[in-house]
Amino acid sequence: MPPGENVKGAVQPVAGSSGGIESLPDGVLQHILGFLPSPEAVRTCVLAQRWRHLWKAAPCLRVGCDLDQSESVEELRSLVNHLLLLRGGSPLEACYFTFYAGRRSHDDVSHVNLWFRHVVQMCKVRVLTLFMFLLGEPWLELDNLPVISQHLRSLKLIGVQVHNSLLNFSSCPALEHLELSCCELPPSVKEIVSESLKHIIVIASMCGWDSRIRIYTPNLVSLHLENFQGRTPILERMPSLLKASVEITIQCRDRCTNANYFWTCDNSGSTANGSINCVLLRGISEAKSLALRSASNMFIFKRDLRWGPMFTNLKTLLLNGYWYVPDDFHALARILERSPVLKKLTFEFCNKWCHKVEMKLCVSSMKRSAAISEHLEIVEIKCEVVDDRVLKVMKFLCAFNICKLTCSAPLAFIFLKFTVMSICMKESIA
Repeated sequence: MPPGENVKGAVQPVAGSSGGIESLPDGVLQHILGFLPSPEAVRTCVLAQRWRHLWKAAPCLRVGCDLDQSESVEELRSLVNHLLLLRGGSPLEACYFTFYAGRRSHDDVSHVNLWFRHVVQMCKVRVLTLFMFLLGEPWLELDNLPVISQHLRSLKLIGVQVHNSLLNFSSCPALEHLELSCCELPPSVKEIVSESLKHIIVIASMCGWDSRIRIYTPNLVSLHLENFQGRTPILERMPSLLKASVEITIQCRDRCTNANYFWTCDNSGSTANGSINCVLLRGISEAKSLALRSASNMFIFKRDLRWGPMFTNLKTLLLNGYWYVPDDFHALARILERSPVLKKLTFEFCNKWCHKVEMKLCVSSMKRSAAISEHLEIVEIKCEVVDDRVLKVMKFLCAFNICKLTCSAPLAFIFLKFTVMSICMKESIA
């Protein structure tokens, strides 16, 4: 390009400017300031006359977001009060509060609740995250008041205590994403209600010990429940659900002391709300993809199967060792019988992040068993080592003519192929 000739369509510098950042319009500068921690964004007011008030209209507020140097509510109290006061009702696209929950006073609780309500109601925030670091202290308690907003789309709460009114999102018609991590949902919480929610994540949160929380979110698209403490929540029907992952760990109170817990449970408190039939599986039975993990002594999944849920849309299913304890494949057989369009089945014998061996078995199109989905194309087995549990599952699969094998561990492949062929031959002879 000849010297001095401008590229067609290029933005021309503002007259009298150097052509650098000063040439950008105010809206672009405010957008850039939204990526800075709010204290740093405020400091830009000393750069030049033009910058004095730009930070007040930045679309994002980030307070205490440095996880390595987290600050307490008391340390940030003056800063946040002045930030919100000077911003006035300037709208927020996103707000991120991160506080260290050390020794705190009643003033800390009242200030956090005031800031929470201010950004929701005055600043019309669309994406809100409140993150409280917990170090042995009680959860910071949010007010038992409903959240009312026409603008809030995403709410993420970490390390706080929430009550029933706050979790009724009937007055938040735009809310689509909810995450509760390391939160306490005390016995006063009876339900989570929203007609608009599409995505819910609940991780390592404490629910009631003697009653179940009802989750009514009929338009949910994805659900992730993991490592919750207390009673398993009751899931109402979710006809739009595409994907769900549920992991029931030893923190859950729905455990059984009876060794033969598939049909009955000797735990006197096992039902908790005795009139309840299906707790989890019926609510997620219309999903297209399911990952169902559980500790071995939990009874909810197997108990739910007795109520006959059908997985009519299910195409992808992942199961951990809970479903195929040695010499007991009742639960596995039942869920396969009730998944008529299943295409992919994965068995997970180890932690979901640390498998070393991955095997794929194919279903024989000529000798397909009528007891499994006619659409089933592939079965995966993920494990650390090929032990007796793995071989017993492979024997179970051979009964359905699932025998053709590929393996990610070359040294083990010949042995495994020979083993599978031997098992299949014995099954066919029998």
